[in-house]
Amino acid sequence: MPELPTGTVTFVFTDIEGSTRALTSLKEAWPEVLERHRSILRDAFVGRRGLELGTEGDSFFFAFPSAPAAVAGAVAAQRGLSAERWPDGAPIRVRMGLHSGEADASDGTYAGMEVHRAARIAAAGYGGQVLLSDATRGLVARSLPDGVTLRDLGAHRLRDLPAAERLWQLVIPGVSDTFAPLPTSAGTPNNVPTRRTRFLGREREIGEVRELLGRSRLLTLTGPGGTGKTRLSLEVATAAMADFADGVWFVELGAITEPELVPATIAQALGLPDRGGRSPIDRLVDHVGDRRVLLVLDNFEQVVDAAPLIGELLAGAPNLHVVVTSRSVLRLYGEQEYPVPPLGVPDPRHLPSSAALSQYEAVALFIDRATAVKPDFRVTNENAPAVAEICVRLDGLPLAIELAAARIRILTPQAMLSRLDRRLGLLSGAGARDVPARQQTLRGAIAWSHDMLDEPERSLFACISVFVGGVALASAERVCSSELNGDVLGVLASLVDKSLVRQVEGPAGEPRFAMLETIREFAMEQAVARGRWEEVRARHGQLFLDMAEAASPHLLGSDKREWLDRLEQEDDNLRAAIGWAIETGRTEVALRMVAALWRFWQMRGHLVEALERAQAALDLAGGDAEPRARADALSAAAGLAYWLGDAVGARAFYDEEIGLRRRLDDRRGLAEALYGQSFTFSITGVLDATTAELASTLADEALALFEELGDRDGVARCLWESANVAWAAGDSDEALPKVHRAREIFRAEDDEFMVGWSSYTAGICHLQRDVRRASAEDRAEASRWLGAALAVFTEAGDVSGYTLVLDAIALLALREGDRARAARLSGAVSSLERTSGTGLNAANREVLGFEPSELRGDGSLAAAWGEGERMTVPQALAYAREGLSSAATLSSVREGPGAERR
Repeated sequence: MPELPTGTVTFVFTDIEGSTRALTSLKEAWPEVLERHRSILRDAFVGRRGLELGTEGDSFFFAFPSAPAAVAGAVAAQRGLSAERWPDGAPIRVRMGLHSGEADASDGTYAGMEVHRAARIAAAGYGGQVLLSDATRGLVARSLPDGVTLRDLGAHRLRDLPAAERLWQLVIPGVSDTFAPLPTSAGTPNNVPTRRTRFLGREREIGEVRELLGRSRLLTLTGPGGTGKTRLSLEVATAAMADFADGVWFVELGAITEPELVPATIAQALGLPDRGGRSPIDRLVDHVGDRRVLLVLDNFEQVVDAAPLIGELLAGAPNLHVVVTSRSVLRLYGEQEYPVPPLGVPDPRHLPSSAALSQYEAVALFIDRATAVKPDFRVTNENAPAVAEICVRLDGLPLAIELAAARIRILTPQAMLSRLDRRLGLLSGAGARDVPARQQTLRGAIAWSHDMLDEPERSLFACISVFVGGVALASAERVCSSELNGDVLGVLASLVDKSLVRQVEGPAGEPRFAMLETIREFAMEQAVARGRWEEVRARHGQLFLDMAEAASPHLLGSDKREWLDRLEQEDDNLRAAIGWAIETGRTEVALRMVAALWRFWQMRGHLVEALERAQAALDLAGGDAEPRARADALSAAAGLAYWLGDAVGARAFYDEEIGLRRRLDDRRGLAEALYGQSFTFSITGVLDATTAELASTLADEALALFEELGDRDGVARCLWESANVAWAAGDSDEALPKVHRAREIFRAEDDEFMVGWSSYTAGICHLQRDVRRASAEDRAEASRWLGAALAVFTEAGDVSGYTLVLDAIALLALREGDRARAARLSGAVSSLERTSGTGLNAANREVLGFEPSELRGDGSLAAAWGEGERMTVPQALAYAREGLSSAATLSSVREGPGAERR
């Protein structure tokens, strides 16, 4: 038997949390799991001079001559356990307790109070948690392993120990460090309720609230029902106990509605006797006096008129701090508001692995609560997208997620997701019976706030629900002012104060107002019940029709980025407006919106959805009575089909449009339609003589009309189309002079959109020449012109535009021998094509003889292709610019040196 360490010894106790449950679920795999756990702990502890003194079942007892060595062993053990791949993905969580002190050694082991204290510290923790006594903390504070820190958990009374023990938690990078409050009796006098479920996440919020509490004596946690204000306040109260030695008191105010009862309710929570003759507020001031006390006043919103009494209490008790949970602020001098945010949610479009999904707080909460009602529930590759989407659709609201998780008894995540269109109905009756009624259903939580609104607030609350994804103040005033006969801004500010509406920052810093979708669904129900829904929707539809038509003339101009961004900001509202027009048969409105928005849809990569909406509008009855609007919508549908790479579909739309334009004698519209129709023949890949002639004939007819109308920009576009026909027929030498002449006109007309496209055509013409004759000069010119095009489309945020340019730059990289760069760019392009629907690259690749699938099929490039697919848009654009020739600066291209040489 090795010699026992003497002097100050650090004792370590460990055991597996939930080992009986693990044994039951793992069955025959349990012995192997238990042995692997033992091996990891022995490697970590014995390898750092720890002496193993006892092993019983899944527990260990070690002794160390050095406290830093014991901490290093605990860190290594937790990291080893966390990194291990356990059967069925069920992690083995081990709690550990460390304490340092003098101990009596006899018969090859230790005995005495210090050993007992270490065992009690370990028993107080949770699986995965490492707890240190204050004595051990003092020995290791200056010698912690790299990156490891300590978290003060305050004073706690441990079973069978006479005095409170101050405990510290090791925070180990890469290992989960979020745990429920310790299930102990705190040393500070308090009545903080014991929580029966684990508290997950909110580490940042707890830290922020505690910091604010150190600077402000009145801190109000605000947020809508279901945000988790109460639970956060309890965690803060528990964590702050060490700072308030004279007491931490939790006061539930949800059961009272009379403001004058608030002081008496607080006094009752503090256990103050009512001796008669003195007001409750005076008794409270006398009792608290100079004591350092924390009061947590929960659910203050329905007694907010008692706020001045809280001000009196704070004035009379200089060391008192108050945390309030409320759906509205108290509006007292010195009050600090902390809006409680929803839990963190993943992006359903870019999900991590199912194993990593629980790093998001909302998902972790769903898993924890679902497992409580269905112990064998697991997140798998099959249900992970549904779990993530549920958390997103429920706005990350803890109450909503808990109610949804309770449904896991009878619904799979996939089945639950399909029912979430009506969230409030799905989440009714799912809550625990022993919580307040308002917390048993999400509808009840929101109704609690709604019932406290006055009539103007209820009117605006219902009206503003028509906006999807937020609204600017001016838009809210236009749609909702008639509902109030009063000041929209003032009432809106009140709804923000009551946490039913959130204020966010829009483009250029303008204020916008939004509702969580769960709250918005309740507000929509109120609008329907008030009989105002259809009229409000009509005003909303007209507002966004006007906005779309105001933006349309700017979408090809030099200020297009500003207007595109404005439409992008309102995309959800625009969808709702055109959806309303189609749903209610407003044919003219639907057709006009399609015509006004199609360029926005095309440039921002919404092609598939946009064509579906355009077709739905064109299918509405009564379109023949609106021939001009229908012709404009046909032009839009043709353009969308063209960008999707569907030449046949685009041609059919143009055919009908051309017939309408001729009947209307609309010569400008006819010129545009003929010009568009010519492209349906020139994007079909390598052109034969017959197809090239068809495209040229249509372009020539359009050219004659543009010349007759004196439309220089239209003339230049026909010239540019002629260049595209020549390029697709394989004659870049004929195409390039036409491109440069067209581009000069576009520059003179300040048509930035077409400056970008003529630059792109010049770039692919030089690429075509390089493919034929391997010319470094042509590659340099291609780099120059493609860089110019990329700059234009990047500046505008034109997804369709830069998707085509990136594809050409991938070919340029391949021509320069950089296959890895070509593969990365092609991976990025494939991702953009999937998300935007852009379908024109295929025809261009045929003309250029470029086949990206050859890169994808090269095993040595598989990693590079995958990296490209995972790139964000800014990363892909930066990577493309990096690969272009440094000589191709935007300024030199705008001066046209390449054009001058030709």
